[in-house]
Amino acid sequence: MLTIKNERINEEIYVETLNNGLKVYYYPKTGFTKKYAVFSTGNGSCDNKFKIEGKDESITLPDGIAHFLEHKLFEDPEKDFFEKFSGLGADVNAFTSFNQTSYLFSTTENFIECLLELVNLVMEPFFTDENVEKEKGIIAQEIQMYQDSPNWKVFFNLLDGLYVKHPIKIDIAGSIDSISKIDKDNLYLAYKLFYNPESMVLVLVGDIDFQNVINELNTEFAKYNTERLKGIKIYENEPTIINKKRIEEKMSTSLPIFNIGIKDVNVGITGKEAVKKDIISNLILEILFSRSSEFYQELYTEGLIDDQFGAYYTGKTDYGHSIISGTSENPDEVYERIVKLFKNPDKYLTEDGFERIKKKQIGQFLIGLNSVEYIAHAFTDLYFQDFLLIDYIDLYDEINFKMIKDRFDEHFNIDRLCLSLIVPE
Repeated sequence: MLTIKNERINEEIYVETLNNGLKVYYYPKTGFTKKYAVFSTGNGSCDNKFKIEGKDESITLPDGIAHFLEHKLFEDPEKDFFEKFSGLGADVNAFTSFNQTSYLFSTTENFIECLLELVNLVMEPFFTDENVEKEKGIIAQEIQMYQDSPNWKVFFNLLDGLYVKHPIKIDIAGSIDSISKIDKDNLYLAYKLFYNPESMVLVLVGDIDFQNVINELNTEFAKYNTERLKGIKIYENEPTIINKKRIEEKMSTSLPIFNIGIKDVNVGITGKEAVKKDIISNLILEILFSRSSEFYQELYTEGLIDDQFGAYYTGKTDYGHSIISGTSENPDEVYERIVKLFKNPDKYLTEDGFERIKKKQIGQFLIGLNSVEYIAHAFTDLYFQDFLLIDYIDLYDEINFKMIKDRFDEHFNIDRLCLSLIVPE
């Protein structure tokens, strides 16, 4: 068992690799009553093209299959997992994002029993022609519900504007057409590719007897001998240009909703440098657009924005973008003001603002370490970027104002801006 400690924040984590190759991380929170577990695979909606190791041909799976698979793993011929977890005093859930699929529960009691149920949920798929067809109707309704949501549409329209080829522009659930191509056989194939314990991670947070948990897990996992395939993900080269400058759609909404996106071209990095880039980018966005910023106050006072206005950066190895969003009666004026800011940022992007926001973000991170949910999800997300949460705070020591200025010049390029609008019908 490996122990990793950060003396600065007096926190430590324990790492154990199970007999089947699964890495288990334990983040102890002594005295906490709530316990949390997240069991994840680093495959999400963007991952549907593979070459199987040892074979020449490539495989393209239907869009939405990762999300469909997440739904179907809750299917069991002998029990209802939601009822089972509820009976143990726990809440169970799952989600699929662009880059991962996670299964999780929180509880104050019966932790080991819940954990073994989570393993059973993930490791024993049950697909039949009948239950797959039934699920298509359920997911089709979910797709339609999101298509009818202005906030969802403005977001995916923006991604379609920013990206030319990258599958991030495709809805996580796929389309009604793409899910019609999903069947029992390609679900089992996706499962063998996505759910290989050697490429998954289990994160546990709370006051737990970790060695006992490891013993129980090794025993439980020995029951499952499902065939695994090692898939090498295939990525298409995404151009640096954006797909569209402006997308406008009419829907039922009281005010226009806008998303302004900036495409990142500094991609292909991982680990510490990628995480540092993420921090720097979000520092810039908070300096410029948070409620305490001068720019926000100017637009708010003029009635151009309301308290829905905000901004964030997100990025992985093969993509990245910043999004500024909100509602406004005059979104084109907001867009023009942001373009003007990007051309001449010195009034708003100041060293004093950097120091203030940097301290604020450090404080927010430390507060987050009092939440088992925050720790589990942040840990998992960073793990798939080749970085450990326990080292996160130390990155702030390496960031200075020159890095802020350099990253601004690199990323906030008006030639890579896209405006997505949803306007009232």
